[in-house]
Amino acid sequence: MEGASKDDQFIVDERIEDQKIIDAKQLKETGGDDYTALMAALNANKEWLQAKVSLNNALFMDGMGTSPSPRPSDFFSVGECEGQKTIDGEQMPLVLTPSSTTAGGKDCTSSHEALVAALRANREWLQGKVVANSAVLLRGFDVRDAVEFDAVVEAMGWPDIRHVHGRIWTANEGPLEQFVYFHHEMVLIKEFPEKVILFCEVPPPEGGETPFVPSFRVTERALEEFPEMVEELDAKGLRYTLTALSKNDTKSMRGRGWEDAFGTSDKTEAEKRAKALGMDLEWLPDGSVKTIMGPRTLTRVFPGRRGRRMWFNTVVGMHGKEVSSAMAADGTEIPEEFVQRIGEIIEEESIQFRWRRGDILILDNLATLHARRPSLPPRRILVATCK
Repeated sequence: MEGASKDDQFIVDERIEDQKIIDAKQLKETGGDDYTALMAALNANKEWLQAKVSLNNALFMDGMGTSPSPRPSDFFSVGECEGQKTIDGEQMPLVLTPSSTTAGGKDCTSSHEALVAALRANREWLQGKVVANSAVLLRGFDVRDAVEFDAVVEAMGWPDIRHVHGRIWTANEGPLEQFVYFHHEMVLIKEFPEKVILFCEVPPPEGGETPFVPSFRVTERALEEFPEMVEELDAKGLRYTLTALSKNDTKSMRGRGWEDAFGTSDKTEAEKRAKALGMDLEWLPDGSVKTIMGPRTLTRVFPGRRGRRMWFNTVVGMHGKEVSSAMAADGTEIPEEFVQRIGEIIEEESIQFRWRRGDILILDNLATLHARRPSLPPRRILVATCK
């Protein structure tokens, strides 16, 4: 190696746009990509290497005991799905399918292992897509059950909030024939997730879609039709009440009882945990409890979401119901015609597709409301909520 020229030790490969790739020559006398030979070559050519870095801003070294970082295009292709819309130039949802190219020199397949590897290698890229598009659908990857879904969610790298396996739990288990109304997940408590990730383990034979709505579009249209009401409610804040059963009841849309919701059967402990979430509790004679929440805002603006004003409330879903209410924080009733019209706007702005087995839908919970359409059984959708 001593006395060898740079041309004897390195070749320049310009296969990747905007980068210079230095590839170690397979020289018999150096043992090819032997680490010692590499160090010797670099030490012998420090000034030349520094000049290359200064000129090209970055160097990528291949064939030297390291592997190239896989790029998103190595793993993912952009697809389409029914119901897809383009909002402000972005596809909702962005559909990502297995790429037909190779990743890191290995065949890219549709296995859940390949998906896990792709997500681990491209976490920042995925985060950017979720924020930009508000919804990302991973379709065509062979994810089969809660264990594999849990591995996929872990690979995304987002801290989880809550559980069927690990960080995974089942979606609302109320009667399938009933509609779960549009909402931002955990919108009423202080610590709500930034992402909601849904996995279709068993697609329903009919119905059961999970429609979602770009929240800022609801605010935009509400301001066009009810500018004074929107600003008034935002200024006053909102107050909600919701009566929860003592025990879980899958025959009721109220679903989870307070013992399950707060993770305790002790009322004093439940009150403490409710307070931490920004709720007050009022115990009722039949063992149920009224939760009181407020004041809460009507709309919110979150960092990194283009300054969009999100419809971050559940007024339509809780207003005037048998077991729930939504009103201004000062006790003023919200006009019924306002609530009805907002409900129409939400439905008009909704986006949905038919679930396929193995689908994974990632929603930006700060930017989208989601719901559940009625369906025929069986239907099994698993959910992970992440910060």
